[in-house]
Amino acid sequence: MYPPITYLTDCSDTNAQARLTTRMAALFGRSPVVLPLGGPAPLEAAGLTLLDVLLSTRLLGEDGFPTATLVNVAPRDGSWPNGAPFCWFRHGRHTVFSTYDPLLLDPVRRHLGVDSVEVTDAPTVLDAAGSWARIGEPDAVDVAATQFRSLWYLPLLAKWVLDERPVPSSPVELPVPDRPDGVRVALVDNFGNCKLTCTAADLALTAGDRVAVGRTKVRYHDHLSEVPAGTAALVTGSSGPGFLELVVNGGSAALEFGLRDGDTVDLRS
Repeated sequence: MYPPITYLTDCSDTNAQARLTTRMAALFGRSPVVLPLGGPAPLEAAGLTLLDVLLSTRLLGEDGFPTATLVNVAPRDGSWPNGAPFCWFRHGRHTVFSTYDPLLLDPVRRHLGVDSVEVTDAPTVLDAAGSWARIGEPDAVDVAATQFRSLWYLPLLAKWVLDERPVPSSPVELPVPDRPDGVRVALVDNFGNCKLTCTAADLALTAGDRVAVGRTKVRYHDHLSEVPAGTAALVTGSSGPGFLELVVNGGSAALEFGLRDGDTVDLRS
């Protein structure tokens, strides 16, 4: 019996979801929960979401069950011949299979202590799989070279690791990624709240402090319930280790401040 599977991917139109869901059901005997990663900064959104997914498995009040999470963000920016490779790691009882990208994986590095991952090379893995899987050489070449590796390769990698096959991989220590200085919007939620990449402690804020957000002064509150209706504020949100959120109670901070995923936010005490 395989663990429940959550699949986060930026390749998530209806056609792609139908293919991913059916292929995963055929491989694992159950359909995954397929969730889209959209917006202008999918790496930032994926990193925060992966952190929150793993944090959500804690404090269950009981042992709980293992889970598997797949993460695919596949920009073709020329840094890799056919997009970034895929990697995997374990966090407690949970296994993650992900695009290898230092920015995407930085939140779990900083906040969960995931300091290394197992990076795979698709052609090498598919060649080795000939000893346990019925995949001929022509098909292996096609799977390694396809543009849609999140459909053809990543589910196979997940299954073979979970099946404890001798999947070739190389341990790689996660580096500190190159990234702009300052506070950024990790993602904008469906309410228009802007989830930021810092905590109140990072900025030495206490309840009631006023903070300049661009040209606008807002107060910091511990909870959204303390923010007057229609008012903009900074609050301690539900993501990560208490990351700040820029909110408008009853409105959209993203619209009011003109922000979107990945933007840098000018915060000054």
